[in-house]
Amino acid sequence: MPLTTRQIGDANETLARHYLEAKGFTLVEKNFNCKFGEIDLVMIDHDYLVFVEVRYRTSMNFGSGAETVNQAKQSKLITSALCFLQRHKKFAQWNCRFDILSITRKNQQPAIEWIPDAFQA
Repeated sequence: MPLTTRQIGDANETLARHYLEAKGFTLVEKNFNCKFGEIDLVMIDHDYLVFVEVRYRTSMNFGSGAETVNQAKQSKLITSALCFLQRHKKFAQWNCRFDILSITRKNQQPAIEWIPDAFQA
């Protein structure tokens, strides 16, 4: 039985989390939801609170996953991050950034493109 879109998304978010944890990041929350949207991963990288958008593509034929994070998606992520900060006041004074982690499957092996500080709020 083929995997559902949600199962594929969950597997790639887990891969992204493990990739960043191997680089020293610490998970704060996954799949944070509010009325403005969802943030895939919220993590700590040294003294930064990092909002991570995970994108998955089966091929690069139509560009990388990172290229799909357009101005509208960035705006939703920024608004969702503000919602997160309102709910989690202990992070209110932290430096924040937005990272994109794009995963493309090449011959069943994942190719990971990580873009720290991908855009500014």
